[in-house]
Amino acid sequence: MEAGSLPLELWRMILAYLPLPDLGRCSLVCRAWYELILSLDRTRWRQLYLGYTECRHPNWPNQPDVEPESWREAFKQHYLASKMWTKNAAILETSVCFSLFRRRRTRRTLSVGPGHEFHSLGSALAMSSLFDRILLFPGLHEEQGEIILKVPVEIVGHGKLGEVALLASIDQQCSTTRLCNLVFMPAWFSPFMFKTTSGHVQFDNCNFENGHIQVHGPGTCQVKFCTFKNTHVFLHNVPLCVLENCEFVGSENNSVTVEGHPSSENNWAYTHLLGLIRSSPSVLPTEDSDSLMSLDLESRDQAWSPRTCGIVIEGSQSPTSPAAGSPKAGSQEAEVGSDGEGVARTPDSSDGGLSPSGEDEDEDQLTYRLSYQVQGPRPVLGGSFLGPPLPGASIQLPSCLVLNSLHQELQKDREAMALASSVQGCLIRKCLFRDGKGGVFVCSYGRAKMEGNIFRNLTYAVRCIHNSKIIMLRNHIHHCRASGIFLRLEGGGLIAGNNIYDNAEAGVDIRKKSNPLILCNQIHHGLRSGIVVLGNGKGIIRNNQIFSNKEAGIYILYHGNPVVSRNHIFKGSAAGIAVNENGRGLITENVIQENQWGGVDIRRGGVPILRSNLICFGYSDGVVVGDEGKGLLEGNTIYANKGCGVWMMSSSLPHITSNHVSYNGVYGVAVFSQKDGSGESPGGHVAQENFGEDGDATLWETELEKDDDLLCRPIATALVESNTVNHNGASGLYVQSSELLHVITNVIHANGDRGITVAQSSQLTRVANNSISCNHQSGVKVEAQCKVEFRGNGIYDNRGHGIITKGDSTVIENDIIGNQGSGLQLLPTSDTKNNLAQDPVWSMCLMERSLASGPWHPLFPVYPE
Repeated sequence: MEAGSLPLELWRMILAYLPLPDLGRCSLVCRAWYELILSLDRTRWRQLYLGYTECRHPNWPNQPDVEPESWREAFKQHYLASKMWTKNAAILETSVCFSLFRRRRTRRTLSVGPGHEFHSLGSALAMSSLFDRILLFPGLHEEQGEIILKVPVEIVGHGKLGEVALLASIDQQCSTTRLCNLVFMPAWFSPFMFKTTSGHVQFDNCNFENGHIQVHGPGTCQVKFCTFKNTHVFLHNVPLCVLENCEFVGSENNSVTVEGHPSSENNWAYTHLLGLIRSSPSVLPTEDSDSLMSLDLESRDQAWSPRTCGIVIEGSQSPTSPAAGSPKAGSQEAEVGSDGEGVARTPDSSDGGLSPSGEDEDEDQLTYRLSYQVQGPRPVLGGSFLGPPLPGASIQLPSCLVLNSLHQELQKDREAMALASSVQGCLIRKCLFRDGKGGVFVCSYGRAKMEGNIFRNLTYAVRCIHNSKIIMLRNHIHHCRASGIFLRLEGGGLIAGNNIYDNAEAGVDIRKKSNPLILCNQIHHGLRSGIVVLGNGKGIIRNNQIFSNKEAGIYILYHGNPVVSRNHIFKGSAAGIAVNENGRGLITENVIQENQWGGVDIRRGGVPILRSNLICFGYSDGVVVGDEGKGLLEGNTIYANKGCGVWMMSSSLPHITSNHVSYNGVYGVAVFSQKDGSGESPGGHVAQENFGEDGDATLWETELEKDDDLLCRPIATALVESNTVNHNGASGLYVQSSELLHVITNVIHANGDRGITVAQSSQLTRVANNSISCNHQSGVKVEAQCKVEFRGNGIYDNRGHGIITKGDSTVIENDIIGNQGSGLQLLPTSDTKNNLAQDPVWSMCLMERSLASGPWHPLFPVYPE
């Protein structure tokens, strides 16, 4: 535009009066004029779009108050979509006999209504030709017989939506048709308002009330800006159908049913629909714009902010802790308990942290180390949590535990990316399903893809059964009266980037060999569990945020066997992950924090593998292994939970190896088995028995097939092996059990009470090759009538005695060095005199003189009769 021309603001005012064809011509004049036309996006293009009666707001019905990025682009997309039904016009209008003399036939407009050319739709159709336009004027148009469309036509209501109502049953037998701006109601003789078996139908800006729409493959359909009130859309073997910007309200059954594998036979519209889908904006994430969810949840919960920790650490004891009455580390007094245990306290005594922190410490102090290499994976955070948790301090997670964006996950997983990009069967996007029974039902090898929809106030949002596959991207699913997404009978697919919350049952329910990929979702504030896997259900659950659910964040039971990895599971009102009723699964590299009950709860035959997880800041125990629980706990970091690090109950046979258990409020590892049925635990600690009754067998299917077992090896004894147990509020290991237990090659260090306390052990507890050092009281204490074997342990620098025993103990080849009380103290029992020579048995033990500040006393104190 040359200098001296009109100002741009004045040009914009002038161009704002131009109709659409003239705007197009002006944009072709030159580049400057083209950019000037583009600058009218928020004025003239917006006015043209909203004044177009055949469409609604581009973000209707989910976000009608949010303007699109470009009104011109939205107008262009709708204009191209509205003309899609005529793409085969050139083929149909070409005469076979006069193919050399093609000419374009003028489309006619036939008017229907009182005082117009035709009095009924049927009579107008009888006179119509290819691609004629039939205009229905305001009023109620009722057809007494079934209408058969034999030639392609366009049927449009004149005026505003709602002014033209059509009571009819239409059977399309032609290749294509379009219906626009109409209110459909079923005729008195049939519930079907429209059906087609092979052609293509396009609905724009219509309302459907109290009827059915049926499309059979190879037929296709394209539906946009329509409202379905108590209307069922049935799609059978469709190769491709698109439902976009539609509202489904008040359905008495499913709103949309997709049944059968997509037909291999395609009609003429298939290629054009596929091209239209690929050219339109996608909800797939990009690197610049991706985030886990667009919903701002800060008003509900912070995604990652450790709570202010009231953890019992070192001398600061909780009133509920068994060691609450112990003197602090700085006092000089020596306390003698009623059981004869003497504990000396000195001002410069050290708790002997895992790395020396005091500059004036002796170099050769705390140099006792295991003589072997601990096998197995290192804990996921290794030694990064050496200090006590500080109130309000942030946690630097290692890269393996940081959540990726959906874009990053899809870039890493090419198979998931291909699945997310594919389109087959039915595509439903930007639709609203509300206030009805069901949303989308996919069955019998059906295929459906759902993008950017809202499902709310339904009985369920999506059901996928019988070998069907669904792809769900960035949907909002909330306030369902049952589960949000339900997969059964080998259903599968991809569920990614969705926001699933406030549902009455599980957010995602996986049963009977279903095997979906659940990726980068937020599943929260459910009235029961976040995800339930049962009845041989499988699945990959990865990179999700699962929080603030009233029951377990993930619940695995009845032979469910998923892979659960890299999720953040937090702030639940029950357990973070519960494995129950013979549930299995591989649970790896998850962050499980701030849950009200156990971070992981294993009971009643559960056999999971827990590997390399961070389980921290829980308001109860870190891991609970309940009645008949089994499984492998390997390489986990269990840190700063208010209860115990690991809590094992009766008849549980876990293998606990290579874990880092530190700074928990009570015991590091507690083994508590009481066969008499008493529910009270030591120290007033009550086991959480009922963490949610999702597992009630009456609620789930009973036809459970028993496949291959996850852990096939026989397990006869609970095993605690190669763990680091340090800086816990009470004893590092507490045993009150009537079952066999092996404690092998652990480092038990600097705990707030004793290193190991054996309060009850009617069966043999074998303690071998452990390093027990720098604990705030004795290294080991064995109560009366307990059967314990100590072999090859190093018991160093504890602030009380090395070993105190009243029971039936065998002590062989141990190093008991540098403890502040006696190296070994025998307390009187009823048969002390008779058993002194044989029970306990001492063999090849290396001991040193006590370091207590009081008078010297013998290594083997003998009490008078």
